[in-house]
Amino acid sequence: MKQLFLIFSFLTIIPVFGQDNLDQQFIDIEHKIIEWRRDFHQNPELSNREFKTAEKIAKHLKSLGIEVQTGVAHTGVVGLLKGNNPGKVIALRADIDALPVTERNDLPFKSEVKSTFLNTETGVMHACGHDTHTAILMGVAEILSKNKNKINGTVKFIFQPAEEGPPPGEKGGAALMIKEGVLENPKVDAIFGLHIGSGIPVNTIKYKTEGMMAAVERFVINVKGKQTHGSQPWSGVDPILISAKIIDGLQTIISREAKLTDEAAVITVGKITSGVRFNIIPETAEMIGTLRTLNPDMKKLIIRRMTEMTETIAKAYGGKATIEFQNNTAITFNNVALVEQMLPTMKKVAGESNVQIMKATTGGEDFSFFQEVVPGFFFYLGGMTPGNTEAFPHHTPDFKIDESGLLLGVKTLTQMTLDYLKN
Repeated sequence: MKQLFLIFSFLTIIPVFGQDNLDQQFIDIEHKIIEWRRDFHQNPELSNREFKTAEKIAKHLKSLGIEVQTGVAHTGVVGLLKGNNPGKVIALRADIDALPVTERNDLPFKSEVKSTFLNTETGVMHACGHDTHTAILMGVAEILSKNKNKINGTVKFIFQPAEEGPPPGEKGGAALMIKEGVLENPKVDAIFGLHIGSGIPVNTIKYKTEGMMAAVERFVINVKGKQTHGSQPWSGVDPILISAKIIDGLQTIISREAKLTDEAAVITVGKITSGVRFNIIPETAEMIGTLRTLNPDMKKLIIRRMTEMTETIAKAYGGKATIEFQNNTAITFNNVALVEQMLPTMKKVAGESNVQIMKATTGGEDFSFFQEVVPGFFFYLGGMTPGNTEAFPHHTPDFKIDESGLLLGVKTLTQMTLDYLKN
């Protein structure tokens, strides 16, 4: 009898790490996530310059007993957490860089940071929510580190710099992390990531199988004419006029040649530089823009036609023009089998009605480079206060999100990780 009593007493004090325990851990960590997010928001750093951000992340991961690697792709941080049981390797990714945007909202923790970007003085702001992504993944790391007995395999936490693109002349972002071996040693079997959405109500998740976000190409068009006096245009070749005709022509590729019933496509010229004085027709002009596509074949067609049209139009008006493309992101392509496998988990966590299919967007994400190497699933997390009729757009000085939506991100990534490794 005494022996049975001792056994019973021992069992009553063994902690039971069930779902109830996990739920309480989520509740307990929410205030931390918000604090981390506000600190990152108030102290933003531009791409490839995320030194203090990386230091804070690394310190947190080390405090959890997670194996940490720093200086990956300049300022990236990678954490490795091995579960108590053998299994696959899953990667979770968060981007950590901010934008050259001057914040003008009324948040008590708004950014007052100033910096120089492309030789221009500017404010620095987390105007796309990367601060929330970082805080969410730090929260996931803390929860999972306390539940290694539930992990069948290994979790790799990837805190990625320069998602918005490295400064000109530098390399960075997901592509450089992959080149430096972030998906190896141990080899990653699948990768998950999320993006906060200022126009999606909190407690809502949106996703799409296959092409979800666009491949992004940066293009530069250089036009060469012949300089002359502004009063005698017949004695020169006007590169500004040629530029206008090229812009007009490029838009006909979208409106008359791209099969938009298959997928959307966008050509935008965002910058034109030419001339120094009102009465001089200059010799050269430069245009910089972006191409967005969601279909590989359509991308090839449009690039070919843009090249042909640029050269031909310039020649027709007596000038010359060249066009160069730089790939910024691939298509954010969600693996069909992986989505099907994880949908039950997402619906279990968020509620079936709160997990919704979305249409593809022409925004770009360099998470797509990870998906070219291993199966990946990227989804949107709601960040708009319920009842709001107007969102605070990304990449603007007024960007704002509702922090009450962050905990769902932690819960979802945590449960997706456990369920993927369990299965």
